[in-house]
Amino acid sequence: MSKSKLVLVTGATGKQGGAVVKALLTRGHQVRALTRNSASPASSRLRGQGVEIAVGDFTDHDSLVRATRGADAVYAMSTPYEQGAEKEITQGMTITDAAKAAGVAHFIYSSVASANRATGISHFDGKYAVEKRLQASGVPYTIVAPVFFMENLLQPWTLSGLRQGKLAMAMPAGRSLQQISVADIGAFVAAVIERRDTVFGRRFDIAGDELTGEEAAAILSKVMGREVHYEGFPPDVLRAQNEDLARMFEWFDRTGYAADIKSLRRDFPEVKWHTFEEWARGQDWSVLGQS
Repeated sequence: MSKSKLVLVTGATGKQGGAVVKALLTRGHQVRALTRNSASPASSRLRGQGVEIAVGDFTDHDSLVRATRGADAVYAMSTPYEQGAEKEITQGMTITDAAKAAGVAHFIYSSVASANRATGISHFDGKYAVEKRLQASGVPYTIVAPVFFMENLLQPWTLSGLRQGKLAMAMPAGRSLQQISVADIGAFVAAVIERRDTVFGRRFDIAGDELTGEEAAAILSKVMGREVHYEGFPPDVLRAQNEDLARMFEWFDRTGYAADIKSLRRDFPEVKWHTFEEWARGQDWSVLGQS
């Protein structure tokens, strides 16, 4: 175990950021969480875990400088789903500039796998724009780029289908998709922070498993003890609601992620690297009985 470090974590109240907080605390590190509202219930829960709360906003450069000052490392993530990809680019660049101003020794940016492969998916391209700004900033950095989250199956639109015995996704049944659990993202980020200069300037596409929709449905059937069948549908069904999401699933079918799962397991043995079945067995599927 390396010397304890103080890490500023953004998005600490969400699934991915929360997994990073948990992994860091488990490994004996100190965590400072960035929040816009220090009085929120989520902030109170973090305090109860021993997390320091720093008030800041992605639109306020000076607040980000104050929040990052004194931290050994910064884990930064943003999302295109609240205000769009352009806003996410601005947020990512603002915290990059703030980290540079504060003299942060290690900046870990949460991107998305294959963002550097000219996918034409706007939120992939937006994250890659932030990556390029970070690479040019002079700040010591590591880019952590996860694939599709296993936890996406716990979203309301997927759970509603599972209640009816179907796993529905906008992909053919036999097309494989790389996936990762948020717990593995958290553990990988902790590993990167502990390795410091050996991972400076590097970009990691990370995944824990790769399987088809049919295979995922078969595993869910076995784990849940109820029949689940896979139901693929055309990405055009998504297009009316979200053009970017439709493009992403078209890209999944046409090209797909290309993380080197074998090398990740070899080079980062401290990460558990859950298979889809291991992840599924760790979930509370009683939620399917709730309306």
